[in-house]
This record gives sequence, structure tokens and C-alpha cells, in this order.
Amino acid sequence: MGAVDIGPLQLALCVVFVLCSGICSLALKLKLERDLMIGSVRTFAQLYLMGYVLRFVFDLSQAWPVLIIFCGMIFFAAWTIRGRIKERTVPFFRSTLVSMLITYVVVTITVTGVIVQAKPWYLPQYFIPLGGMVVGNSMNAIAVALERLFSELRNRRAEVEMMLCLGADYREATQSIMANAVRAGMIPSINAMMGVGIVFLPGMMTGQILAGSDPVLAIKYQIVVMLMLTASTALGSVVVVWLARRNCFTHAQQLKLGE
Repeated sequence: MGAVDIGPLQLALCVVFVLCSGICSLALKLKLERDLMIGSVRTFAQLYLMGYVLRFVFDLSQAWPVLIIFCGMIFFAAWTIRGRIKERTVPFFRSTLVSMLITYVVVTITVTGVIVQAKPWYLPQYFIPLGGMVVGNSMNAIAVALERLFSELRNRRAEVEMMLCLGADYREATQSIMANAVRAGMIPSINAMMGVGIVFLPGMMTGQILAGSDPVLAIKYQIVVMLMLTASTALGSVVVVWLARRNCFTHAQQLKLGE
């Protein structure tokens, strides 16, 4: 038994949900109508585009197009983070992109090649969906962690500069700030682990069940995914925040951020 097909009319009916959100935005003067409209259009366009691209990639069964698509997903994730973080005094896009590329490629290859043992490791039916979940979830975590880092550095500027004047280096002066930033990025993943299976059924498990897979098999995959996401969120947040923190200071240990 496979998944029930969804026709154009059913997809069009989903727009009702967005209209409800738009009505709430208008009623409460949230000014989110434009973002809702653009987001809806991009959702349809980007997902349909990715669907047809994946059809082509699945037929090729080669490593290079899979890695190109995955690296492209990481690039746009890093670019999205850059757009969400309003900080412009400190450059962080390049370090974010490089750390995400290294971390997420290693994590995804380990999961598909070692844990799932897909043959070959770059099998797109496994690599792209699993890698996409890594990038999507970690993108949100990194954005939250960076936002916390920059905001705390500004709010605790006097404390940091006092410690620098007393002889501490930038690592010692910002140790608690970095810990708070990484913790903020990891909390959503930990909360998801606490509620998975009882409060909600995650997307990976739900998709497999809708496609007709054995629920027990779907559970095994979901366990792999949850632990994979927790690890990628932790690694990504730590590396990105560590690099961004260094960029917040000059070689003379002076804080670059303005008031």
C-alpha cells in the first residue's frame, strides 16, 4: 500500500490555511501578510523544483550531482542565516558556510554510509532527505545561537571589556556567553527528543508510515534521525559560534561590536 496521491485541487485547498494566517495577521496588525504570501509561493516553487531535480538525480546514480545539490542546500541555508541575523559589524557568513559544509557532509556521510549502510553511501534516496533534515534543523539552531551570541556580547559589553582590562583573553571573557549561545541553539533539539513519539510524530516517521512502511521500521529510522539531528545541531552550533566569537574581536583583543 503506497501513499494516497494529492491532486491539484487538494493542494489549492491548502491555501486556506495560509489565508487564515493572513487574516490573523491583519486582525492583529502583525504586518506578516507579505511574508506569508512570498513564503507560500516559494514553498510551492522550490519544492516542485526540487522534486523534478531529484527525479533527474535519482536516475543518474552518481556521487557528484548528489554532493552538488547538498552543498547548494548548505549554501542557501547559510545565506538564510545571514539574512535573519541583522549583525553587519562582524563578518560571519564565510565561517558559517565553511563550518556547515564540513560538519554536515561528515555527519550525513556517516549516517548514510555507516549507520544506514546505504549502497553506495551517496544513494540519493537516502543522502538528500537525511542531509536535508540535518541542514534544515541545524540552520534554525545556528541562527538562534548566533543571535544569542551577538545580543549577549552587546548587553554584557562592559563586563567583557572589564575582564579584558584585567588580563583575560577573549576566550576567558566570553566563556559563559558562548555557553549560553550554544545552549540556546541546542534546546529545541533536546525538547524534540523529550516529546517525540508521545507529543508528536516527526516528519520522517510520518512520511514512511504514509508510504506504507512498517511502523516499527519507521521508528528505527526516526531514532537515527533524532540522534543525528541532535549531534549535528550541537556540532554546528559549537563550531559556528566559536568562529563567530573570534571574529568579534580584533587581534588586539578589542571588541568590534558597537553599542
